[in-house]
Amino acid sequence: MSDLNIVCLDMEGVLVPEIWIAFAEATGIPELKKTTRDEPDYDKLMKYRIGILKEHGLGLKEIQDTIATIEPMPGAKEFLDELRSITQVIVLSDTFTQFAMPLMKKLGYPTLFCNTLEVAPNGEITGYKMRCDKSKLTTVKALQSVGFDTIASGDSFNDLGMIEASKAGFLFKSTESIKNQFPQYPAFEEYSDLLNAIKAAL
Repeated sequence: MSDLNIVCLDMEGVLVPEIWIAFAEATGIPELKKTTRDEPDYDKLMKYRIGILKEHGLGLKEIQDTIATIEPMPGAKEFLDELRSITQVIVLSDTFTQFAMPLMKKLGYPTLFCNTLEVAPNGEITGYKMRCDKSKLTTVKALQSVGFDTIASGDSFNDLGMIEASKAGFLFKSTESIKNQFPQYPAFEEYSDLLNAIKAAL
């Protein structure tokens, strides 16, 4: 086992439920259920979401109220705790600091790299700022450039870049469609299986 490994994990769909799906259910707006599993173009997806929020007069507070009710997936914190006891872990997410922090608290504050929302004084979400282009893949490549080996796992289209670029990569709780399109990546449904696969790759 090398000390130079870093495990990069997606957040939504892997450690916590999809925030936008929870919000769609809380508000009864089915259009907000669309995620990166459905729309690979993140910019297109976010502009679509911001348009729907504006149309319904919903802002950051309403989304944060829903997030306060979300719990990590059963077993996620225990999985993360065990993983962090044996190697470095970074959560790489296309979500936003304003959404993620309450969930990070429930997960024991793992290191999180994500993006930020642009919010007007009245709480309206007017836009968003990506930390960098193709943030997950860019981050993995940057970690590799300073001497780390990366192992990555996620569930959506926007995770495939970091999975492909890593020395080992796994799909976790992904869709049948993504699993069928990318059969070269081992796919797991249980944290115990993912943990064992990561340990074997360390």
